[in-house]
Amino acid sequence: MSYDTKPETSSPFSKVSHVTVGADEDGQRLDNWLIRTLKGVPRTRIYRILRKGEIRVNGKRAKPEQRVQGGDDIRLPPIRAAEPDAEGARAPRVPKGLLETIEASIVHQDDNMLVIGKPAGLAVHGGSGLSFGVIEALRASRPNETLELAHRLDRDTSGLLLVARNRTALRILHELLREGQMEKRYLTLVKGSWDLGTKLIDAPLLTHTRTGGERTVRVAPNGKESSTTFAPVDFFGARATLLDVTLGTGRTHQIRVHAAHTGHPVSGDDKYGDREHNEAMRELGLDRLFLHSQSLSFEWPGSRKNYAFSLPLPADLAQVLENLAATRRKRSRRR
Repeated sequence: MSYDTKPETSSPFSKVSHVTVGADEDGQRLDNWLIRTLKGVPRTRIYRILRKGEIRVNGKRAKPEQRVQGGDDIRLPPIRAAEPDAEGARAPRVPKGLLETIEASIVHQDDNMLVIGKPAGLAVHGGSGLSFGVIEALRASRPNETLELAHRLDRDTSGLLLVARNRTALRILHELLREGQMEKRYLTLVKGSWDLGTKLIDAPLLTHTRTGGERTVRVAPNGKESSTTFAPVDFFGARATLLDVTLGTGRTHQIRVHAAHTGHPVSGDDKYGDREHNEAMRELGLDRLFLHSQSLSFEWPGSRKNYAFSLPLPADLAQVLENLAATRRKRSRRR
């Protein structure tokens, strides 16, 4: 990146400044780019100035998820790199226990990527009230590496997560995802007895951001093209069905909203699910969203090297299925 020499910028951050995105930074999310550029500035402050529209990309307001391009002009408001946040506290250090948990969750690593078995309840990145997530923990434990999320998982979703270790790998992984050349499969438990067979849901999705940063998604004609394929794996009577899910696109909350759209919401989903069903599942030990990223597979361009990663259900979800199966056996014996 390079700083221009416009008169208004006597120093990079103490006054209004303009930063040019470097060619090697092409494709990064704006929030991640800002976190790296504004070193020492609390993430809560960065997201706050984004929400207020104080960050401009080529003269226009920008959202955190926007991708920057090499050559983009980023306008930064006056801010000191070491300035504390509104509560007077500086950016907190990532707890040692979290660093150890994330490092222990790595299931594969090579020169291009890390594959993480993300635990449920852990966000992939900080923001919206969170100081840090998986990517911040990885950067803290590997300060000399260039690490970027290749894709995302909801905080309550467990399973496989890809992290690029260099800019070239990030662009390749994004291209594989964008062109549908990476297969991502999930396991989910949904309400009721699924009677749709193998079903492709291609309902467009529209995202809304509420005050405070909470996002909600709904099916809408003017939404973004979205496709999800559901296939039944196991049936638990009228209570629930275990489904194998393949993503055609990767929209926010896509599986959860598409499942609810069919009348079979994901078990344990407090946002789009069924309260009565969730309470019944809670009695069987389900205390979170039943959604797990179980496998990733793709071919690395130019090398013909095939990658295939899989991660079994974590113990808590496996136990819920065992409890459902036990209930099914009891009911069968009564007949």
